[in-house]
Amino acid sequence: MTSVRQFQVTFDCAEPERVARFWCEVLGYVVPPPPEGSATWDDFNRSLPSEHQGSAFACIDPSGTGPRLFFQRVPEGKVVKNRVHLDVRVGTGLVGEERLATLEAECARLIELGATRVRLLPADGNDESCIVMQDLEGNEFCLD
Repeated sequence: MTSVRQFQVTFDCAEPERVARFWCEVLGYVVPPPPEGSATWDDFNRSLPSEHQGSAFACIDPSGTGPRLFFQRVPEGKVVKNRVHLDVRVGTGLVGEERLATLEAECARLIELGATRVRLLPADGNDESCIVMQDLEGNEFCLD
């Protein structure tokens, strides 16, 4: 059986570069270098046929550990809850008020970047607290 060595997470969206740059800020990711032969991503984008300009963008983990995130333009908007979402692990190992304070601080930072807070899921005896949020185009994710 073949083992998977790498994978990327793909987001359908209306504005790939805008959403990718948001996730760069959230996760500390960076925009990869443009393809060979292009000095900048803008140069590369201008070299594409007009119908493909701005249709995709990506960001990567600078350490090489995390998956590549790929953002592709689709014609339809988001209409239902995500079936898969990212958990942004900012409170790992923390419990109670310390965890909640850490989650709230990160939530405030992400709201400044354009995210939306949906709701707090308080600790319930089995799971610690987390905050459900949405990115710039309404894709759900959790601060965990």
